[in-house]
Amino acid sequence: MSRLQLALNVDDLDESVAFYTKLFGTEPAKRRPGYANFAIAEPPLKLVLIENQGHGGSVNHLGVEVESVDKVDTEQQRLSGAGLGSVDQRDSTCCYAKQDKFWVEGTPNGEAWEIYTVLADSEVFGVDDSPTCCTDTSDQAPTTTDSLTSCC
Repeated sequence: MSRLQLALNVDDLDESVAFYTKLFGTEPAKRRPGYANFAIAEPPLKLVLIENQGHGGSVNHLGVEVESVDKVDTEQQRLSGAGLGSVDQRDSTCCYAKQDKFWVEGTPNGEAWEIYTVLADSEVFGVDDSPTCCTDTSDQAPTTTDSLTSCC
């Protein structure tokens, strides 16, 4: 199973959760302080809401959730063959989940696209529980995409 991920910055998490619960007819799959995600069956979408005061209504990042690490590797090889670079983040903790992923480099307008799989749930948002959780467990710097100021 693959599905698109849309991560939105929101000013008021409670208000946004109420709206998207009505819009898609489902409750969040995960809700934590400053964070919620919806696993929507139709259309197949992972909607992530990140409370980020003053940036509500903007895209935080985009992604494709895939079913396995093998699929992450396959997609990374495919995109590399198409001339697109990537930044690895393996064994990372982000958005209250342990993940293997990579970020696509060279997007035409600076969009932040990740290809990822969830390995396990996490009780913390990121490695240091900060809103900039796009680092792996070796504490490397966040991805080189400048727009990833509070991503997951």
